[in-house]
Amino acid sequence: MRTAATIFLISVFATALFADYTAPYPFAAQFRELPNAAASGSHLLGTDALGRDRLSRLLYGARLSMLLAPAAALGSVLLALGFALLAAMGGPWCERLILAAADLFLSLPLFFLLLAARALLPLHTTAETAAIVMFGLLAGLGWAGPARVMVGAAKQFSRSDFVLFAKTCGHGRIRIALVHIMPNILPVAKAQFLIATPSYLLAEASLGLLGLGIPEPVPSWGSLLRELESVSAITANPWILTPALCLFLVVAGFHMAVSADKTAV
Repeated sequence: MRTAATIFLISVFATALFADYTAPYPFAAQFRELPNAAASGSHLLGTDALGRDRLSRLLYGARLSMLLAPAAALGSVLLALGFALLAAMGGPWCERLILAAADLFLSLPLFFLLLAARALLPLHTTAETAAIVMFGLLAGLGWAGPARVMVGAAKQFSRSDFVLFAKTCGHGRIRIALVHIMPNILPVAKAQFLIATPSYLLAEASLGLLGLGIPEPVPSWGSLLRELESVSAITANPWILTPALCLFLVVAGFHMAVSADKTAV
């Protein structure tokens, strides 16, 4: 199951990464004579209200979401790893301080902070700025959950026999943290990365569904989900469910990779 999920995620990532070659048309290309066209040989998922090819926009949207969400997850996990190593080096008082900061960040309503930050941006904000703000906040505020897990793992390993032996040999705190503790909590960091990435994908999709995601004309999976607001449109054009199906499969793939990974238990 883990292998199948990994192969699927790599395939989606590779297809999205090379959207310039896999997409049949540019994401902003308009076929004005074919608005809301049904699926056909030239447009496999039809076109939207502006005559843009849905399949092309789905692939380009996947590239944005599949690049930035893992990048934000990596940033938050690296922050959490740094705090875990700092707690291991600093002793009990440092650990209590970091855990208190983590509790403070966990108490913040992250989604509402994203809503507020996006709403404060000007209407003419570029897609690049909106993406940086959105995923930067996710990376900067999402470290608390992984940090609590990794601080506990670092505390457990700091009491192990090999760390005590390293201390008796005269190794400094920095060397012990980087050489003896960090390699042992990297599997935990990997599991936290796999957990955080689908959460950030869903956060972007939720903002896009509310119209506060990546602004037009740049597509993202969140902005593509806005077509699902109309039930009659879904009945008439069932292929507009494709972005939701892709998001579901990718999130399920990440969760399958975590649940099947023995190191994550």
